[in-house]
Amino acid sequence: MTAKAKITAKEALAKLKEGNKTYLSAKTNPGDISPEIREKTAKEGQFPYAIVVTCSDSRVVPEGIFSAGIGELFVIRVAGFVIDKHQLGSIEYAADHLGTPLVLVLGHTNCGAVGAALASDGHAEGYVASIIGEIQKAIGKEKDPDKAVALNVEHSKAAVESALGKTLPITVIGAVYHIDSGKVEFME
Repeated sequence: MTAKAKITAKEALAKLKEGNKTYLSAKTNPGDISPEIREKTAKEGQFPYAIVVTCSDSRVVPEGIFSAGIGELFVIRVAGFVIDKHQLGSIEYAADHLGTPLVLVLGHTNCGAVGAALASDGHAEGYVASIIGEIQKAIGKEKDPDKAVALNVEHSKAAVESALGKTLPITVIGAVYHIDSGKVEFME
């Protein structure tokens, strides 16, 4: 049951870029969070223009970063912005059932999960070990934190493309959010 997108991936990417430009000088989120939009989306459903897979880090707020309101972004958050079956299922739902054409894997500077993977000797404990292990596969022997974040974005992007890129009408791109400046660097 593939829904038809109301926007192309190219148009969605342009909206993300424009939203980030607005965010760079904003003091509040200009996205629509009004009672009217809440009522509209409750009655008519959601039609997000982009799927954003990003970190759980509290400093990374996609709706703010892209000046988006209710119903505009389908956000999937997980520490280290890693991809597994749960994230893939969520992406599949948004692309197939909601018609969302663009997947953005959004990493960020000063990522604690990437930092932990860089510092770990491969022996992380608890449930976080699966996250650290996945990041370590992505970064290999890289020691530079910024390069490691970019490698992790590319790894997660490739995982989405490999699992869903041939079966769903989606475009997958990567980007890095700079938490100090607010700027998003798109990896096109």
